[in-house]
Amino acid sequence: MKHTLILLLVFVSLAGRVQAQVTSVRVSEAIPRDVREIYDRGLAHLVATQSEDGSWPGGQSGPGVTGMALMVLLASGEDPNFGLYANQIRKALRSIIAQQSADTGVMGNSMYHHGFAMLALAEAYGAVDDRGLHPAGGTKVRSIGQALELAVRAAVTSQKKNPSGAWRYTPDSTDADTSVSGAVLMGLLAARNAGIEVPDESIDKAINYYTKMTSSAGQVAYSGGLGGFDESVPRISIGTLVYAVARRKDLPQYKATLNHLTQNLESQNSHYLEYSRYYQSQALFQGDVQAWEKWNKLLVKQLKAAQAADGSFSSQFGPAVGTSLNLLALALNYRFLPIYER
Repeated sequence: MKHTLILLLVFVSLAGRVQAQVTSVRVSEAIPRDVREIYDRGLAHLVATQSEDGSWPGGQSGPGVTGMALMVLLASGEDPNFGLYANQIRKALRSIIAQQSADTGVMGNSMYHHGFAMLALAEAYGAVDDRGLHPAGGTKVRSIGQALELAVRAAVTSQKKNPSGAWRYTPDSTDADTSVSGAVLMGLLAARNAGIEVPDESIDKAINYYTKMTSSAGQVAYSGGLGGFDESVPRISIGTLVYAVARRKDLPQYKATLNHLTQNLESQNSHYLEYSRYYQSQALFQGDVQAWEKWNKLLVKQLKAAQAADGSFSSQFGPAVGTSLNLLALALNYRFLPIYER
């Protein structure tokens, strides 16, 4: 299971890949005060609790969690190379890359971690200057681009082994589910948007898996074959989002999932509320901006009431995950991450 920026002061050697990262939809009006205060307090908490090795302790940890927090830093709007959080960004990137297997390219002990870490690398690629990534005299492992290409290769290799054309918990899984697959597929789509070569066949197979798992009413099943459809907001949101970002809004399944979300904006039917908010915010923004604006007002009220005095948000996976996912749901108000482009 807790994205660069319009201030892209990137060196000439990065210009080719930066172009793919610049988003076309930017903040068109002043950010509401409540949004800024919630985000800034949560951001301060993440900065204060980052470990020296670049990761975040407490609850779940690993490259996926580090990737979530890294995206919060990138979404702040500060210059990633010289801004307030440049040091924390570099530490987080070093941590993610250090946990990548040089042999397989897999990051972490779960494809959840791999997916979120791959997404974070894609959002940093082209925005963070590799020449400042490793401290002088330190051990160099891989550049962001090299790590991202290796991560993409690992995801594609895992998918080829999977009869469903998708992913589950381990790289060698022979079954799949729409939650893990969403994390990995969003990482691949972000990598493709950043200019990394991702086979069209890989995206098409994954989308085909989602179409099979989507009912005519817009419900998205978890795993297995057809059936098992319920009112899971996170899965319906994941389905809507991957269809949209994969540029498959023509599909009837996309229209069904989006309609289901917009007709149930206030639904809290999820055991994983932070995870649900993270995907629902992006799905609504991609599909129906007016619906997102209405939903976003509810989100701000909920987060204002739920945020702890230290700026954190609790979750069953720990404060790093809870804080990161809630802030990323809120980050659509800033729209600095390339993956938030419509």
